[in-house]
Amino acid sequence: MIAIVLIAALSSAAKAAEDLGAMWGTATEEAKYYPIVNIPIPATVPMRPGGLEVLPDGRLAVGTRRGDIYFVSGVFESTPKPEYHLFATGQDEIFSLSWKDGAMTATTWGEVTRISDSDGDGVADRYDTLSNNWGYAEGHEFAFGSKHDPEGNIWVALGLSGSYESHNLFRGWAVKVTPAGKMIPVCSGLRSPGGVGANAAGAMFVIESQGPWNGSCSLKHLKPGAFLGHPASYNWYPFAIGMPTPSVTPASQSRMAVEKRRVKELVPPAVRFPYIKMGRSISGFRLDNTRGKFGPFENQFFLGDYTLSLIMRATTEEVNGVWQGACYPFREGLATGIMNVEFSPTGHLIAGGFTTNSQWPVRGTEPFALQRIEWSGVVPFEIKEINIRNDGFLINFTKPVDKQVASRTDSYNITTYTHIYHAGYGSPEVDQTTPKVLRAVPSDDGMSVRVTLDKIMEDHIHDFDLAKITSQQGTPLLHTKAYYTVNEIPTK
Repeated sequence: MIAIVLIAALSSAAKAAEDLGAMWGTATEEAKYYPIVNIPIPATVPMRPGGLEVLPDGRLAVGTRRGDIYFVSGVFESTPKPEYHLFATGQDEIFSLSWKDGAMTATTWGEVTRISDSDGDGVADRYDTLSNNWGYAEGHEFAFGSKHDPEGNIWVALGLSGSYESHNLFRGWAVKVTPAGKMIPVCSGLRSPGGVGANAAGAMFVIESQGPWNGSCSLKHLKPGAFLGHPASYNWYPFAIGMPTPSVTPASQSRMAVEKRRVKELVPPAVRFPYIKMGRSISGFRLDNTRGKFGPFENQFFLGDYTLSLIMRATTEEVNGVWQGACYPFREGLATGIMNVEFSPTGHLIAGGFTTNSQWPVRGTEPFALQRIEWSGVVPFEIKEINIRNDGFLINFTKPVDKQVASRTDSYNITTYTHIYHAGYGSPEVDQTTPKVLRAVPSDDGMSVRVTLDKIMEDHIHDFDLAKITSQQGTPLLHTKAYYTVNEIPTK
């Protein structure tokens, strides 16, 4: 969907008719804990933020749609008075930046480039192509890259041709580019990715937009040798040395639980984001590794959404060798379409992006923006994380719950649903169930509740509504909703 966002023009009438759904309605409360600070952008700077990076000296690096890289000082001052310095130019649609060993690595449509300033005058003068060993011929074929992994590799997710088919080499694949410039195919089956990053365990993930073979936006594990769901990129297996073409093609109008047993290479999405309720065109994401400087959500993913101008959280856990997890609301009311986010060592979350006016609709009204989200130091009462158990779930909170309320089974409204796995665009929520809550047992400290269900549904999103839960002080949850994707059920 990101590719369509950026390229496929829609009429103004069509744009006006788009249903962006209801807002969460929590922006005013969210601001008490996570205020938003605007970063001024001079009229003379053609800023359409895409890639973001924080430099060792504390400046913010911003890569733009038009291919410029700016180094911006003053972003993290209490009252930002930024100064913009043009470091590099001449690239094409920069949506990923990573600084290492005194140089910037930019991932663009057609290549991964190492950009450096060899004479120390503050302006880039070397542009070394690390790899362009994939096809690129038209405007939907975007590329999104990771930060350097521990071995110095950049992982790149390559969007399909025209968002539906794969006409050029490795379109719909994830690859990694080594420090020496070797490109290694990793896995197939992508459609329109929008960001790549590692979780706290070092496993690499990509965000994928809703569309054909994708019932909703989803976070997918980039498992080497895997097939991630969209079969258009099967045609490039002969070029992936040592990786045989899957012997089975997924059947349309099926379910993920059925097809992952037929297609042994198929790895299901780790986290599915219910359409509109939790994003519509999710973009860049980043792991909170600020060691508590951003509040109680350390080692969780924070993800931007282009269309709905908001930020969500996600957690992951490995069950029976398969990654899965949950997503949660975090912050709405941002100024524009969010293309990327970035944490600073000081504990700020930078969000940047733009709108495209006559193209895909965006809730935020600003044509472009840089904003800083900071923690006020006050902990909100939130669902911190949900973990699966063999007979239910462990729900963790940021503050102790009222045990009397939390021990009542009718305090939990849990429903489940899944999506049709098919070649059609998106999917309604189908196969709904309502599990019965058998028991709810708060921990001694009230920081978690063990909820036992009569049945856990494989391949289903488990939709939690905890509006009845309150803290020890009687405070309601800031966000009452959470959504857990069950791929595997623990055996014990």
